[in-house]
Amino acid sequence: MSTNVGAVGPRVSPVSQITQPTFDDLGTPLSDVTFVVVDLETTGGSPATCAITEIGAVKVCGGEVVGEFHTLVNPGVAIPAFISVLTGITDAAVAQAPRIAAVLPAFLEFASGATLVAHNAPFDMGFLKAAAAEQGIEWPAFGVLDTARLARRTLDRDEAPNCKLSTLARLFHATTTPSHRALDDARATVDVLHGLFERVGCFGVTTIDELSTFSTRVHPAQQRKRHLADAVPRGPGVYLFRDARQRVLYVGKSVDMRSRVRQYFTAAEGRRRMAEMVAAAEEVITQPSTTLLEAEVRELRLIAEYKPPYNRRSRFPEKVSYLKLTTGPFPRLSIVRDVKDDGCTYLGPFGSRRQAEHARDALHETYQLRQCTQPLSLRSTKAACILAEMQRCGAPCEGRQSVDEYAQIVGAAADAMLSDARPVLDALTRRMSPLIDDERFEEAVVHRDRLRALLSGSARSQRLRALGGAAELVAARPTPDAGWEIAVIRHGRLAAAGLAERGVSPQPFIASLRSGADLVPPAVGGFPASSAEEAELLLRWLDSTDVRLVHLDGVWASPRYASRGLESAIGQ
Repeated sequence: MSTNVGAVGPRVSPVSQITQPTFDDLGTPLSDVTFVVVDLETTGGSPATCAITEIGAVKVCGGEVVGEFHTLVNPGVAIPAFISVLTGITDAAVAQAPRIAAVLPAFLEFASGATLVAHNAPFDMGFLKAAAAEQGIEWPAFGVLDTARLARRTLDRDEAPNCKLSTLARLFHATTTPSHRALDDARATVDVLHGLFERVGCFGVTTIDELSTFSTRVHPAQQRKRHLADAVPRGPGVYLFRDARQRVLYVGKSVDMRSRVRQYFTAAEGRRRMAEMVAAAEEVITQPSTTLLEAEVRELRLIAEYKPPYNRRSRFPEKVSYLKLTTGPFPRLSIVRDVKDDGCTYLGPFGSRRQAEHARDALHETYQLRQCTQPLSLRSTKAACILAEMQRCGAPCEGRQSVDEYAQIVGAAADAMLSDARPVLDALTRRMSPLIDDERFEEAVVHRDRLRALLSGSARSQRLRALGGAAELVAARPTPDAGWEIAVIRHGRLAAAGLAERGVSPQPFIASLRSGADLVPPAVGGFPASSAEEAELLLRWLDSTDVRLVHLDGVWASPRYASRGLESAIGQ
């Protein structure tokens, strides 16, 4: 079955099981509950490979602080430079600190009998539980409250554009500013916790059990719309909520549309904006798909087409930026919105202009490319700018550099953009190292952010070009019932998808699928003939360990020194 996002299915609607979190202290007034607000600093993001470097905790009850716990922790491994830049915690700072084996029992004693609170609690709890398991300590049956999750259920975008701790600390006028240090962040989280308690108190929430069920209350307007889900079919596909004027309000996808759509009318759907959307909806239409991959692609295309007001992501795939290395005698770097067939070198797409600027600055720090925007001619010269005096430009405008000399610099920069960014990594690492040694972390962060933007953009560009350059790629993935999920991808766009059922020879099915697939011409510059988001979705599917390559018309390869591998050098 070929992909076709234009057709829509019948009108439809649902009911689902109510799920709610549980706490040990059900029924206890919030004012009587002892909370221990904890924050960790670590050497990285995964408890499987990283370790704790600092624990900070604040014990509160009845709105009052009754105790604090704070210690650095020697992780037993070197702290990555980018972590030291972020937190200010260096190897020297933790050299004399106790190991986690000595710290964890003391923390557990401090937190005994309390409900643990953390901002993005799965992160902190994951590290603490991993440390306990490593030390052979049985993890106590703590109740856990996540302030980030509670904020998402309590606040709307008008109040807080995101639920980062720094954002919420400003919103609730926290007395301590988050600083990526454990005790400061824990103190700030205490103020955020109390601010959230005040908000939910306006809704009559006064006990821990009421807090646990607060976000799962169903508005009557949601319940009255249950009939919209009555005709929703089962199986993978895309569903669209529309209002009385046939305007698409929201687009979603699911492996089981009937089950998912029903959740919008039950307690399982706690998002405030979704309740508002359901209240405005008058019908649900569906587009069944043969595979979840096809449904995911359709969702992206429909969101880009209709730009539904209640979809927050994927509405404007055209709002991306590219870094362009121009042509001519003396090329320069510029930031553009589109890729053109003009012989220039392009890097991207970047999710924002700011990220493109960071990548451009990383290249300027490594290569003496001119940064002026004035056109240069071989027939006349112009006065050089201050960058020439700073030896950051060879001043081709004054004739100090020949076209051939400048071309060598341009070639090196283009190579860094397209295939091998190691010179940029080495150059910016050399700049960061003395800054870190001198504890000039804010300056080091600037170089780190530029390097990260360049490597991320380069890695993305390399993978997208590899997919976009393949005229046709056919891949298969086994299904649980011994069939095959088939995808036909042409120039980075899903052209057809289908299921070869168990007992059916897949080769004739694949041949039929290919013959009926959409015709997809190549895009400019070797980039995919689809949005970057669709191409990356296809890449993730192709990266699955059980996907098999069936047919390839073109080349499927990455540069030897691809930037994707270099990202680990800065903790990506």
